[in-house]
Amino acid sequence: MVRQDQKDPSIDGGGARNLPESPQQRQDRDRDREHQSELQDEAVEETFPASDPVSPFVPARSRD
Repeated sequence: MVRQDQKDPSIDGGGARNLPESPQQRQDRDRDREHQSELQDEAVEETFPASDPVSPFVPARSRD
């Protein structure tokens, strides 16, 4: 079985990835993109000025 990243295009070229996006899915996707952008902006601010590449920290879930 081939595993693929969520951002990768569909391997077989069909299936659910080609269905029209619902307004809720679009809103969720836009919210996720905005959140990722905010995380990257924060990472840039915290590493500036520096010559190291930006690597935003994403904490793991607690084992509770």
